[in-house]
Amino acid sequence: MGLLTFSLNITLDGCIDHQEGIADDETHAYFTELMNESGAMLWGRTTYEMMESYWPAVARGEIGAPAALVEWAQALEVKPKYVVSSRRNDFPWTNSHHLSGELTEAVTALKAATPAGVLVGSAQLATALDRLELIDEYKFLVHPMIAAHGPKLYESGLPSTRRLELISAAPLSNGVVAMHYRRS
Repeated sequence: MGLLTFSLNITLDGCIDHQEGIADDETHAYFTELMNESGAMLWGRTTYEMMESYWPAVARGEIGAPAALVEWAQALEVKPKYVVSSRRNDFPWTNSHHLSGELTEAVTALKAATPAGVLVGSAQLATALDRLELIDEYKFLVHPMIAAHGPKLYESGLPSTRRLELISAAPLSNGVVAMHYRRS
């Protein structure tokens, strides 16, 4: 059974706004490698729609982008993408699938069918999955900045504190620190 890994950019004060942080070749290369190591992506509808509105066009060369972004877009294009949504069930982007049914059963089945693991990149979905104790690992890029605004990680809370075991902490040359934790 593959691991369910929650990965996200976060500032020192917990901001997860996708427009905050250092979006350079090094951070994109980190996420490209992380995605390449996983067997599938798992998103909520909002994240899927945000990604769908931009990355396919970059992969097709319709939007000019630096090489690191093009590499990310092309890898994402072929990666299986699963979407949890109660409002939408049609996901036309290449290799996109609706993950339907009861969340615990559906995600457990996806983990079982994906030995290379599943990468979650949606904060609200990750909170729901964490409440169900389905997340196995956390891989955050912690950015050296204070955003002083939201949205914040786990803004809606969890029923209890999560104790995590540090697997690694690796500073990048841009000041970002790649943090890898596993549930204790």
